[in-house]
Amino acid sequence: MLSPRTPSSVFVARRRALAERSPNPALLAAGLPPARQYRANTYPFRAKSHFLYLVGEHIAGAALLVTRDRQILFAEPEAEGDALWHGPRPSFEEMRRALAVDEVRALADLDAALRDLGAPVATLPTEDARSAAWLSARLGRVITASGGDKLDAGSPDEALAEAMIALRLRHDEAAITQLRAAGQASARAHLAGMRATRPGGTEAEVAGVMIGSLRREGFEDAYGPIVTVHGEVLHNEHHHGALAAGDLLLADVGGETPEGFAGDITRTWPVSGTFSPTQRAIYDVVLAAQRAAVAKVRPGVRYREVHETAKRVVVEGLCHLGIFRGDPSGLLERGAAAIFFPHGIGHLLGLDVHDMEDLGDRAGYAPGRVRSKAFGDCYLRLDRDLAPGMAVTIEPGFYQVPAILGDARYVGAVGDDLRRDVLARYADVRGIRIEDDVLCTNGDPEVLTALVPKDASEVEAAMRG
Repeated sequence: MLSPRTPSSVFVARRRALAERSPNPALLAAGLPPARQYRANTYPFRAKSHFLYLVGEHIAGAALLVTRDRQILFAEPEAEGDALWHGPRPSFEEMRRALAVDEVRALADLDAALRDLGAPVATLPTEDARSAAWLSARLGRVITASGGDKLDAGSPDEALAEAMIALRLRHDEAAITQLRAAGQASARAHLAGMRATRPGGTEAEVAGVMIGSLRREGFEDAYGPIVTVHGEVLHNEHHHGALAAGDLLLADVGGETPEGFAGDITRTWPVSGTFSPTQRAIYDVVLAAQRAAVAKVRPGVRYREVHETAKRVVVEGLCHLGIFRGDPSGLLERGAAAIFFPHGIGHLLGLDVHDMEDLGDRAGYAPGRVRSKAFGDCYLRLDRDLAPGMAVTIEPGFYQVPAILGDARYVGAVGDDLRRDVLARYADVRGIRIEDDVLCTNGDPEVLTALVPKDASEVEAAMRG
């Protein structure tokens, strides 16, 4: 099922909105395709997200100039031999009509066009050094790769970053349609992965089925797929492990629409098809935390409060199982949650799977708010008040990480109130994470990834097909 195509009128409206918010002309680069081993053998090209937000097409090497009066796309003209190796390309006039810009001009004209403006031109840094160097040459000043979190105060670039954040924080209807499509395709990939899991199989087999499901629908990966029996390694992108009865398989896999919008789902399921009693007990604690956190995604709620809600439910659940003893509030104050849930509850979701993190905490943290220095909480990627149109992930987890459990810096404050004798009974739980994509609305939160089950009995049923 291919994702819907956004009308060109939407991109026109976005460009006009940016022009109204930015006090200076803005130049957004699509970026350059990175080479794998040599220049002619490149990785698949994916345009920079700010460019995609305004254009919707992956046009290697292109740049968009937005002023109060004009929207001009600069692109490389067709070179000799292009039609032979890559097929025919649309003419500049065909591109102009399709993209609804005022002009499409040769990239070689860009330097003169910038000089003719007679005003400072703002830009947003790219993540790669080659594209940043290209921008530096065009603008006559140093643009640092991945420098979006270090923009000079009061500079045109800072003003442009704030304008872009204001536009992208709350998704328009076209973006929400894209996110729904990404969420549903990602959910179908997870269902396919559940059905493909069996003792004696491999992580690679399941990952291949999930990636294949996305490719059949025309979706790329939104990030490196995580399919692993070692769920305690949070970003484990290796797929060389074998699957054995008694293992839990954690799959964190999301697809990306052709326009660049991301899905991001994590599910954890038993390789044998049935959770053990200890696995089910921990799984239900994580699920309770996830559901409580999802229910908090409402207008005006501070995202940090969503995070704190999940932490409390995790600690209370582990107290109920006897893994912790004592008052949950006191345990939370001593950092107990981070022993087993050492990351934030989630992040913004949009054109980037961690949306706008190229701009650093400027995007994720509201003015006046800063990251905690406490372990676990320091990884919270978002601290804004939620508003209709914002999309976030909700992804609590439980992980037995030896490097944490064996380090007094992380467990010392809890001391003997972490009952290691009880914890030893749960040795068959390495890592569990449950993640959904959630849209904040004027009413109840909309779970964009609800197509894939998460209740333990429903997960088991899905594995049986």
